[in-house]
Amino acid sequence: MSALLELRDLTIDYRSRRGLVPAVRGVNLTLEAGQTLGMAGESGCGKSTLAMSVLRLLPKTAVIGGEVLLDGEDVRTMSFGRLRAVRWAGASVVFQGAMHALNPVLRIGDQLAEPITLHGGAGAKSNSPADVQRAVGELLERVGLPRRHAKAYPHELSGGQKQRVMIAMALACGPRLVIADEPTTALDVMVQAQVLKLLGELVSESGIGLMMISHDLSVLAQTCQRLAVMYAGRMVELGPSAQVMHQPAHPYSKALAAAFPTVGDPASRMAPQGLPGDPPDPTNLPGGCPFHPRCPVSTVECESTDVLLRQADPEHQAACVRVPENVTETAGEPV
Repeated sequence: MSALLELRDLTIDYRSRRGLVPAVRGVNLTLEAGQTLGMAGESGCGKSTLAMSVLRLLPKTAVIGGEVLLDGEDVRTMSFGRLRAVRWAGASVVFQGAMHALNPVLRIGDQLAEPITLHGGAGAKSNSPADVQRAVGELLERVGLPRRHAKAYPHELSGGQKQRVMIAMALACGPRLVIADEPTTALDVMVQAQVLKLLGELVSESGIGLMMISHDLSVLAQTCQRLAVMYAGRMVELGPSAQVMHQPAHPYSKALAAAFPTVGDPASRMAPQGLPGDPPDPTNLPGGCPFHPRCPVSTVECESTDVLLRQADPEHQAACVRVPENVTETAGEPV
């Protein structure tokens, strides 16, 4: 039986005047229905590019290599008609920035009704206005909003309510996979907790697969079963969320985890730990491990050895020379 989502040696480059610019470099992932995977990393590491490639939502300048298998079918070779049918119904996206993702001149109900009308879903028995409106009301209630919000315009809703609408829209056609790109951006802590709780409940109730993208490692650890950390277009660590958060095997993951202050620890609050420097220019990646110029524990070997993922534990992998080389290296094992 095919996995819900499988990426095989995925590469993504962008055409530019300077030639091809690598954004994703040889990523392998497998996600089953009912599983949750978090993608973490700094801006520009390739996590959003990777996620958008699942439904071919990248610009025309993107060049995709490898395989993107959705229910065993390669998205790269789908006709546009088949791809249009898969979008929303097979997999959907909660796009980054709910504040600006909704059409400001259309009512919420009309925006939720569009995918239901075009693709069917949300329990609508037909495309009649009455059935579609009933389905819209049920969707809003499913994400904790009253039916009356269907008549509201986006500017009449709070940030958290808009994010709930975006989640409702992603669920409109009953997809098996939902990709949430920074779903808690610009939300206060209380609303963020509500949105994360909602996503967790939807996964457990519906058995959907969830891929969630965030800069915030603590948010992903709270919501997802497993974490994948990306740097310079490549996965540098993959494993159970608690292990990656509290016992990271890669220095980059350790730096990301250490960037969050510990509640109740004055030393952590007064002296937050950051990571010096910036991610490398993708057109001029350093030799060896791409993280070595910023790594606090790099060695001479790191400058010349580009390590792929190695087993740190049975379910935990990291791309670092400090991880014992006890198995064959791979570009990324299945989740």
